[in-house]
Amino acid sequence: MSYIIDRRLNGKKKSTVNRQRFLRRYKAHIKKAVGDAMNSRSIMDMDKGERISIPTRDISEPLFSHGNGGHTERVLPGNKEFTAGDRIPRQPPKGGDGNGGGASDSGEGVDDFVFQISQEEFLDFMFEGLQLPNMIKRRLAGNESFQVVRAGISNEGTPGRLNVIRSLRAAHARRIALTSSKRRHIRNLEESLELEEQKESALRDQRKIEALKSEINELRRRVDRVPFLDDFDLKYNLLIRQPKPRSRAVMFCLMDVSGSMNQATKDMAKRFFLLLYLFLQRSYEYTEVVFIRHHTSAKEVDEEEFFYSRETGGTIVSSALKLMRRIMQERYPDSEWNIYGAQASDGDNWNDDSSTCHRILIDDIMPHVQYYSYVEITPRDHQALWEEYESVRTLFPNHFAMEQIVDVQDIYPVFRQLFSQKVTARC
Repeated sequence: MSYIIDRRLNGKKKSTVNRQRFLRRYKAHIKKAVGDAMNSRSIMDMDKGERISIPTRDISEPLFSHGNGGHTERVLPGNKEFTAGDRIPRQPPKGGDGNGGGASDSGEGVDDFVFQISQEEFLDFMFEGLQLPNMIKRRLAGNESFQVVRAGISNEGTPGRLNVIRSLRAAHARRIALTSSKRRHIRNLEESLELEEQKESALRDQRKIEALKSEINELRRRVDRVPFLDDFDLKYNLLIRQPKPRSRAVMFCLMDVSGSMNQATKDMAKRFFLLLYLFLQRSYEYTEVVFIRHHTSAKEVDEEEFFYSRETGGTIVSSALKLMRRIMQERYPDSEWNIYGAQASDGDNWNDDSSTCHRILIDDIMPHVQYYSYVEITPRDHQALWEEYESVRTLFPNHFAMEQIVDVQDIYPVFRQLFSQKVTARC
């Protein structure tokens, strides 16, 4: 007999289960490595895989064993040196025993365990436990998303949808309906035949007996001619495509590109929005993104221009909020859309414009959005814009969040804090 052994690496994903089990076991190490990788990567490489290193001491199998000390009795056979009853002194513990990693004085050691996680696995760990807060509005789409549901029984269908129980039940009912009168007549004839056969031989009418038997046989043949299963009896499970309600969301990304934002600050803002963009692309199928760049004036741009344009100027933050408000009114009614906003700025704003931002947020934006997040990227003290936004947070504590980013190390933790899983109901 010949045997075929598949020795391909991960052939037909046979080792996927073991790999997933391994990833779950060392989840904490991998999440820490993913967080560290996010702080050291360039913008172009944020969604690539990663090499994960786990210290050898953390991948050793736990086991039960006797520790040092305690009282142990052993009976050992004697030899030329020892005889029965001698007491053997305990050997002192030797240094360096065990499987610990690291270099030893003999020049030998054990390296950390290093392995590669794929891009998909990297993104899974990067966005685990995150969600768009307060997404509750669902819309019934007529021709975009369907789910197949059972809708009763049909007389027509494919063999794969045959309902055996319903078909046999219908066949049995049909046979009863077609043969019940004949079976009842047969029972009456059999009773008559039995009475006739129980009579004395002198009184028994043989011609009547033969006639009864002949009629019974004829009725039984007519009953047997009724088919056990007819095409009329076949019943099929009826499946229909039902429109599936789904949530639609739009994310407004507002980025300050004014002259007060130096190149390092702009790069951090782009990192934040790139994380947000990857998160939306990976986690939500029906989510649109509106990119808005602003300095003294705001402009809706595409993804390419949002991340790579070098246009700059003065700072009027309210221009971006006004543009967001206008786009919301024209294209995204809050009755159908879950509306989100994310804004990044260094906090530097024109003289009295911060109070205008406060008024626009309070009156025109916050009553219609599910969640609005603001990150201020600056190592300096906060200015008037931060103070105005703090009052907005006080009025909308569950729907407005703000954080400060000082350097690159803060981007990923702040992002996770802003979009961690939380569900609150709007009153």
